Amino acid sequence: MLGVVVLSLKARGGREVSLGRREWLASTWLEGAARAGTRLPGAESCPPWLPLSLRPPDMPEEARFPPPKRFRQGLGPPSHDGRRLVMQPSAGGGGGGGRGGGGGGQRRQPPLAQPSASPYPEAVERQRRSLPIFQARGQLLAQLRNLDSAILIGETGSGKTTQLPQYLYEGGIGRQGIIAVTQPRRVAAISLATRVSDEKRTELGKLVGYTVRFDDVTSEDTRIKFLTDGMLLREAISDSLLRKYSCVILDEAHERTIHTDVLFGVVKAAQKRRKELGKLPLKVIVMSATMDVDLFSQYFNGAPVLYLEGRQHPIQIFYTKQPQQDYLHAALVSVFQIHQEAPSSQDILVFLTGQEEIEAMSKTCRDIAKHLPDGCPSMLVLPLYASLPYAQQLRVFQAAPKGYRKVIISTNIAETSITIKGIKYVVDTGMVKAKKYNPDSGLEVLAVQRVSKTQAWQRTGRAGREDSGVCYRLYTEDEFEKFEKMTVPEIQRCNLASVMLQLLAMKVPNVLTFDFMSKPSPDHVQAAIAQLDLLGALEHKDEQLTLTPLGRKMAAFPLEPKFAKTILLSPKFHCTEEILTIVSLLSVDSVLYNPPSRRDEVQGVRKKFISSEGDHVTLLNIYRTFKNLGGNKEWCKENFVNSKNMMLVAEVRAQLRDICVKMSMPILSSRGDMETVRRCLAHSLFMSTAELQPDGTYATTDTHQPVAIHPSSVLFHCKPACVVYTELLHTNKCYMRDLCVVDAEWLYEAAPDYFRRKLRTSRN
Repeated sequence: MLGVVVLSLKARGGREVSLGRREWLASTWLEGAARAGTRLPGAESCPPWLPLSLRPPDMPEEARFPPPKRFRQGLGPPSHDGRRLVMQPSAGGGGGGGRGGGGGGQRRQPPLAQPSASPYPEAVERQRRSLPIFQARGQLLAQLRNLDSAILIGETGSGKTTQLPQYLYEGGIGRQGIIAVTQPRRVAAISLATRVSDEKRTELGKLVGYTVRFDDVTSEDTRIKFLTDGMLLREAISDSLLRKYSCVILDEAHERTIHTDVLFGVVKAAQKRRKELGKLPLKVIVMSATMDVDLFSQYFNGAPVLYLEGRQHPIQIFYTKQPQQDYLHAALVSVFQIHQEAPSSQDILVFLTGQEEIEAMSKTCRDIAKHLPDGCPSMLVLPLYASLPYAQQLRVFQAAPKGYRKVIISTNIAETSITIKGIKYVVDTGMVKAKKYNPDSGLEVLAVQRVSKTQAWQRTGRAGREDSGVCYRLYTEDEFEKFEKMTVPEIQRCNLASVMLQLLAMKVPNVLTFDFMSKPSPDHVQAAIAQLDLLGALEHKDEQLTLTPLGRKMAAFPLEPKFAKTILLSPKFHCTEEILTIVSLLSVDSVLYNPPSRRDEVQGVRKKFISSEGDHVTLLNIYRTFKNLGGNKEWCKENFVNSKNMMLVAEVRAQLRDICVKMSMPILSSRGDMETVRRCLAHSLFMSTAELQPDGTYATTDTHQPVAIHPSSVLFHCKPACVVYTELLHTNKCYMRDLCVVDAEWLYEAAPDYFRRKLRTSRN
């Protein structure tokens, strides 16, 4: 077997099992032993099924795991062609946008704020000069000075996001206005602005600032502004030409979120219109670690593609021999096969799909690690996902204690937006949780699905940040070849109601012909228009769609249309104070932290907050206690509440209340009458309703889609006759999350024509 190193393992009864390293596999006997709870011979100190040794007989002692393998050549993204300019750093420059990685993907969850730079000016300057982009600074500015639009490709960690805005400002490019740098996530915008203000030795909010939803830290002196793409879109509602900006840098463009894709069209139109009017030119720079460069270049009128290129550390890639039925089990086996033989200084990054999987695997890893034989390093298992408390998020960036290996188990949050030092091995399950929308049923669900090839390459690239690396793909090479080339943009797989509302608020002449980079399905567009129509946001005048007075008010809130409608309806039910709190709680990442290893303890302390009326009222009870105790952090810790997210809820609520005050809305409280609160929710969430069926299951009221109550809901062990929900999550079944008990009569009060029509359809 030329070029393939074979590992020899002893199975039950002494049977030899050979594993081809090129087509690497956690073997089936291993899987069977795990399920049967069988111990390997001589494994008294080992947990069931763990291999005692992975070193083949002919492998030298000092070689360690993994042994030399055949390196897969030519697996990265295509090399650059002659039409594209490569910014080549001199010797000493690091990583670039070349062959080892690449890929994008959607992310509903925020990345981490990375540790702040050193406060010492000399250390900060040394750090800046060590970045790969520094060597290409002169060439980069020379090219960008004369370009209206450009596409810049550079790997995560190259320094493009923090350094390019500074180079432009220092080089006098874009000084006639503000240099905007857009980010898909609020935490990234805040942390990047903080970092750049440190590097410029200026107070945050002066020369360098940020604007995110519900938080504006800028001033008249701000010239470099980090902001979420959603916030720049909101600014475009009142100023479609984006007059205050001289340069817009669209970062992380490969993610193709809904806001990012709409922003492409808005910025392109503003650039064109300003040129036609003889106004100050708008420079547009699109940046990414990787993307479909031809598509982006063509969309931005043939914009040149600039590459930051440097040393590329080799990454060896291995596929499984057979398709894996249980990717979680395969990932677990992979981690411990690596852990028993690799030096402890070489850390492991595992990609899973969500919090529940990550916490469950983290607990299992910790339990198994307690029983490893002598000689194995200790294991520091670190989960990584968006709603994890901030202090725990930062642990992934800290070095492990001596003799410990970090095993980071993450969502796709770790694909592109952060750089974690010390990662030698990547275990890629090939799965991700993403939104899908069915316009026929009107259901938008979070579903676990395969990653795209570009996402797989991006994950692979995490192993080669500082040195050569290894990526274990828990799928076959044939399976990989069937993956989609690129991640499907959110604009083509999500509910477009928010997008249509924003475009109409910007007075776009015809939303049906808006210049999207990737056109959404006409069915999706029509479904969004129908949804806004049902919410009372649209009117049809002379074959043109315009916003009603209610629709214009809805557009003033930085919220999903259904939540904006909920707030606007609340005065009718005398419960605006309560609805503001509930909507704020639903607008941030989870305020509750639920470690599976302490499930009984969590349930015990939460009992006092639980309401039989549903999750919304339960969350309201938790928030009220938090506020009454002055945001006590110790109380948060004892009750498994994320204090940072809860403080954000308070900020969001204050901003939403200000919008209500500006609209002269009466802000009243229900004074403990939760029925009025539930009525209000029923009147705005009537399109997300499910009813109990005779067999004890649930089905959505409009399309009769089978659904179930999510185990995290306080109603999980209850059987209310009728509920409204705010989200559907599809895993092994379709789950409803964030439920409220309602009366069916309230729904017919809210939308009688809608339910009569649905009833006729179902009878037919």
